[in-house]
Amino acid sequence: MAASSNHGQSTRCVHAGVVPDNTHQAIMTPIFQTSTYVQNYPGKPKTYDYARAGNPTRDALEESLAALEQAAHAITFSSGLAAIQAVTQLARPGDHVLVCDDVYGGTGRLFRQIYAHYNIEFEFVDLTVDADHLATYFRTNTRFVWLETPTNPLLRIIDIKAVTRAARQAGVLTVVDNTFASPIMQSPLSLGADIVMHSVTKYIGGHSDIIGGCLMLNDETLYGQLRFIQFACGAVNAPLDCFLLLRSIKTLAIRMAVHEQNALQFATALQAMPAFSEVIYPGLPEHPQYLLAKRQMQGFSGIVSARLNGPFETVARFMQRLKIFSLAESLGGVESLVNHPQTMTHASVPESQRKVLGISCDLMRFSVGIENAEDLITDVEQALSHY
Repeated sequence: MAASSNHGQSTRCVHAGVVPDNTHQAIMTPIFQTSTYVQNYPGKPKTYDYARAGNPTRDALEESLAALEQAAHAITFSSGLAAIQAVTQLARPGDHVLVCDDVYGGTGRLFRQIYAHYNIEFEFVDLTVDADHLATYFRTNTRFVWLETPTNPLLRIIDIKAVTRAARQAGVLTVVDNTFASPIMQSPLSLGADIVMHSVTKYIGGHSDIIGGCLMLNDETLYGQLRFIQFACGAVNAPLDCFLLLRSIKTLAIRMAVHEQNALQFATALQAMPAFSEVIYPGLPEHPQYLLAKRQMQGFSGIVSARLNGPFETVARFMQRLKIFSLAESLGGVESLVNHPQTMTHASVPESQRKVLGISCDLMRFSVGIENAEDLITDVEQALSHY
């Protein structure tokens, strides 16, 4: 069957972009592992001419991803950063770009250390401010505003409608990194965003075995520009990765439900442990933007950040003593991970900026997997028993 926008997310996850192949009626999209295609006449290919420009497995993946975000188009890339780079290439020398201050370290590194050399100014600002303050950020040369919500790693919630309204009044594009929420739990295009980005490495891939990125959007002109960048720059997914992502998408909705259920139970348990000075999760009523998250999101996802009382050595020993949580970068897999942003994912953020944000030695980011929640809580308790 062909899933449509009238179907629920679980149905779209299972069916969108996937139809039995024409040759043998295989229910799964075949892996078209080819670099080129035979042409019957010079310059007139039947469908595809070269795999960088197109591949049937990748086409199916893009159709599936577009359906998840209920977008007209999706464009996939070999990594999340390759997708971010494609958006950045819309800017020109002399342009100004607004970026939420609490942004993934790799995004900030790309902006600060690579594209800033091309005379593009990236200004990192607090996008959680009120609408009147938002309007003061925009300049006549602002090209786009880049935001994540929930933010990484402090899980602050940015009002997508407010930002897109201010950006539209200034004639500026809004790009939302929706990786932490996944398409299941947040729909930025419906809130006014122009482009949605995902590191499909995370929840969409879901098994810690694929690297990839994607852009979803509706505007035809932007789509043409970004499709050309994908083709001309060549950072495309391998056919096998596309196949594996199609496999993963089928279970995305049910995985996200368990991630969220476990994360709320886990965060609530951590709140009762005196060793933690702060537990941050948008699904907790104590979160300062809980009502905004509840209004803007369809769920609160599976990331919990927390501060452990004590110096870095104490935090490091605690993470090493965890047995179910693995100490690793990344997030969104079925297995639970713990990360230390200051020394790992956000080490490239300037120290002065980390201090302002509160990315300090006591902060940890937990990616809560789909294991038994009680087992995850017990794992923390046993690690704390040596505290």
